[in-house]
Amino acid sequence: MIGAGAGLSTSAGLTYSGERFTKTFGDFQAKYGIQDMYSGGFHPFETLEEYWAWWSRHIMVNRYERAPGPVYDALLKLVEGKDHFVLTTNVDHQFQLAGFDKKRLFYTQGDYGLWQCTRPCHQGTYDNETVVRRMWAEQRDMRVPSELVPHCPRCGRPMTMNLRSDDTFVQDEGWYAAARRYEDFVRRHKDCAVLYLELGVGMNTPGIIKYNFWRQVRQNRKAKYVCINQGQSCAPREIEKQSLCMDADIGAILSEL
Repeated sequence: MIGAGAGLSTSAGLTYSGERFTKTFGDFQAKYGIQDMYSGGFHPFETLEEYWAWWSRHIMVNRYERAPGPVYDALLKLVEGKDHFVLTTNVDHQFQLAGFDKKRLFYTQGDYGLWQCTRPCHQGTYDNETVVRRMWAEQRDMRVPSELVPHCPRCGRPMTMNLRSDDTFVQDEGWYAAARRYEDFVRRHKDCAVLYLELGVGMNTPGIIKYNFWRQVRQNRKAKYVCINQGQSCAPREIEKQSLCMDADIGAILSEL
């Protein structure tokens, strides 16, 4: 069981600040003083055309382009031929881009590749790749053409990202199907020798992966818990003898393995 947080993608080179940010968003940085991709996603842009100029760039470099480092490829090689499942709070879908089986993935917090109604008026999501690629290619002066601004096909309200930030997050049919596959994997392996491999999970939403893994390992004496995370690698005393914690770069460890 793989639990993946933001630190995994950071190790793969998907950094949200520094040179990578400046290269993609230098004009937004100059105009608004935005210093990183994360905070920019919450900026109150003046128009929807500008809002989608920002987000189309963000989606392109973090969802439709593969991470520059080979971290996900190395992880896939480690689990090939083994019964495995991925529980992740990441929304960049780098697992799929690396070749992981979609049916072995549960993205709990959304997907950069999906839109939803801002209200939302219904529990549906919409693939955005075709329009985002046009936004990326056709935007000028930090604005996309007005005809590319997405609106809900049912109520006409503006669309927004399918990302869990408040109680408007849409959990569509695909989300529930993935949740059921995850629950089935846990059920089938609850008394087996399972490795819970936690990679780059911080304390932003620890209940989804970290506390969840600790609880499952505590309940199964055959289970092992491995945590690789720079600066945040730990385990509770109750599972100390079943745990291995490494304060290290994920990519470096996976390449050595």
